[in-house]
Amino acid sequence: MKTVITLLRFVTAVIATLAFGLPTLLLRPFDRRGKIFHAFGRGWARVVLWICGIHVRVRGLEKIEPGVNYIYVSNHASLFDIPAVMAGIPDQVRIVYKQELEKIPIFGWVLKHGPYVTINRKKSFSAMRSLELAAERIKHGASVLLFAEGTRSEDGRLQPFKRGAFSLAAKTDKPIIPLTINGSYDRRPKGKFLIRPGIIELVIEKPIPTDEGEGKQFEISLMNRVAEAIRMHFKEPVTV
Repeated sequence: MKTVITLLRFVTAVIATLAFGLPTLLLRPFDRRGKIFHAFGRGWARVVLWICGIHVRVRGLEKIEPGVNYIYVSNHASLFDIPAVMAGIPDQVRIVYKQELEKIPIFGWVLKHGPYVTINRKKSFSAMRSLELAAERIKHGASVLLFAEGTRSEDGRLQPFKRGAFSLAAKTDKPIIPLTINGSYDRRPKGKFLIRPGIIELVIEKPIPTDEGEGKQFEISLMNRVAEAIRMHFKEPVTV
């Protein structure tokens, strides 16, 4: 029965993705800054989460200052992380996502043609170019989100962080907001089919300034501070 319900949720989510994705693509030539795309994206995220019986709870919204561009850095454990952040963070967030997501029918095609930033983790030059593009997004009035671990966690637990997000922060002098995502792995573990309704919690920590230094050691220091902030709020998954 659970398998049938999950299948119905997937089908309905695909229909919702079509409903939001097609007009978004049609309007994209008139949406240079990506604000229309992001508005449709937030609507899509809320609908898909509702279809799947998932509620997003956010703590720390008062730490986001309107009109300031941030670099959000979070852990990553589930395909639901992206819609949870889109639905829960009231900011013009441009997501830096791995290129493999573009292979997902409809969802990936819309991502590819949107204002978000793809990163090819297998090619260092391409990855650096993606960070430069993310910097351009920030200069044009948007925040960005990077997943510090580079890919989804296999078991829902925190993995070692990579330096890319912190290199970007050091280059742009934009403050980093550590963002902890709890509960997403329990909603749908990597490699599993069933969707488990429930709560995804986003915990926003106070911004960390990045204009106080430069170089590799400074980036490593930023990485350690963000890792500590995320670890402080992180809850181990309960799903086995």
